[in-house]
Formats: sequence, C-alpha cells, structure tokens
Amino acid sequence: MDTLAALKEARLVPVVVLDDAKDADGLAGALVAGGLPVAEVTFRTAAAADSIRTMAARGDILLGAGTVLTPAQVDEAVAAGANYIVSPGLSRAVVERCAEHGVLALPGAVTATEIQGALELGLSTVKFFPAGTAGGAAAISALAAPFGGVSFVPTGGVGPKNLHEYLAIPAVAAVGGSWMVPRDKVKAGDFATITELTAQAVALAKELRP
Repeated sequence: MDTLAALKEARLVPVVVLDDAKDADGLAGALVAGGLPVAEVTFRTAAAADSIRTMAARGDILLGAGTVLTPAQVDEAVAAGANYIVSPGLSRAVVERCAEHGVLALPGAVTATEIQGALELGLSTVKFFPAGTAGGAAAISALAAPFGGVSFVPTGGVGPKNLHEYLAIPAVAAVGGSWMVPRDKVKAGDFATITELTAQAVALAKELRP
C-alpha cells in the first residue's frame, strides 16, 4: 500500500507537536495501541527530526513531517524517516524536492488558484489548511466540483464535533487533527490518555465512514 492509500485507509492523521524527542516512542506506542498507526510530526520544534527518527525506528507507524517550509527541511525530514511531507502552503521548491526524494507532498491549498498550481506540479492531493477559517467543509465541497480529480486533507479547526462534516465529503482523503494528541498530555507523558483519545477518534471515524 502506498502512502496516500494508507492515509485514505486511516482517514485520520494525528498532528503532533513534540517538545522533547524522549516522548516520541511513547507517543508512537500510544497511537498504535489506539488503532491509529499514523502521525504528522510538525517541524515547529527543534525536536522534530529526532522524534521522527525515533518513531521511524519502530517500523510500525506511517510518518509525515508537517510545517515543512524549505527544501532543506524536506532533506532533514526524509533522512529522519518521514514517509510524506506536509506544508502549510504551496511551495514549488518543496514539492520538487519531495519528488526528487520520491515521497508524497501534501502542500496547503485553499483557493482555486492554489489548487491549480498544485495540479501543475503533478499533485492530486492537497492539504486544506486552515480548514476552520477557510470555509470548512462547505468550501471543500464547492472546490471539489470543478476539481473532480483532487483529494483534500482538511486540517485546522477540525475536531469530534465537526468531523462528520468533512468525512461525509467523497473528495476528503483523510482529516488531520490534534485533539487526540494534546500537547500537554504528550509533555506530561500521559500516553494512556492519548491511547484512549485515539481509540475514541478511530471509533468515531468508523461510525462516520460512508
């Protein structure tokens, strides 16, 4: 199964912020135990690359690097073991570097112009970010009409209360969110709670599967 197919199968992508790489293995174990062996580790902290490296060594979790802004960060993330790269916006340089490495690029795109730009770069799936302030599920449904072959991964402002709005859209490949991996619980090493929240999220997504 390729990376995009695996994301579509999971339907949920936990967006993780790790302040200390020592928490990476415990977090990965909690996600796997909760039935969701996927994580997008954001490059918002200095611990990101080492965290990805630690989690990749387990061999049981699909790893993405998030908030990737430069080709150098792509290199760093892929070297650490990232299977795919997520950016908040559309950067030709980042997308082209991902292609050089042979990894999936998921750039942010919330307008028709940005989506066309992604298509011109050979992509068919984009991150819809920030979903909550960019029109939400209604905006994705509207954009999916003219862009019939495009899939979306909405992230930002998504949670249990509105998850159904996004998963009901055929063009949504998966949904990114952080509600099952609260940063304070990660820092506290409370992986039991993360396992429980993850299991609840997985169960909810299954209920909402069309």
